[in-house]
Amino acid sequence: MTDELVARAAHRAEITERAAADMARLGVDAAFVDRLVETFYGRIRAHEMLGPVFEARLSGRWPEHMTKMKAFWSSVAFKTGAYGGKPVQAHLGVEGMYPELFQQWLALFRQTLEDLTDNPQAHAWFMATAERIARSLAMALFYNPALDDPARHPNS
Repeated sequence: MTDELVARAAHRAEITERAAADMARLGVDAAFVDRLVETFYGRIRAHEMLGPVFEARLSGRWPEHMTKMKAFWSSVAFKTGAYGGKPVQAHLGVEGMYPELFQQWLALFRQTLEDLTDNPQAHAWFMATAERIARSLAMALFYNPALDDPARHPNS
């Protein structure tokens, strides 16, 4: 059992080292992740549609949210395992959230990346990751498999 744990730890370390090297090649470091999160959520708060939804949920808790989002994006980029939250559960029942808001979220994220990095590979990596996250959350929160029932669409 000890050999297995040592092998797992070594494998985990390899993954983290590889991710750090990949991010370094893209010009991404912890300071970039912090700037990305700070800038992005500053824009979220000022956005006419997203701002009120986030503010209703996070009023008085923005510092904690920012810390959590920095840990999340750092964990995603550097594969550190630093984030242990449950994003789907955190977004369940958020007042005023509807599927189309994810496109607004992605547009702000895209604009933030365009403003913060001129590296097309870094932009593409973060954008693809954000799109997967948005798609995953939207599916988990709003998808209704009954709507895909072929019996509901007999002329398709």
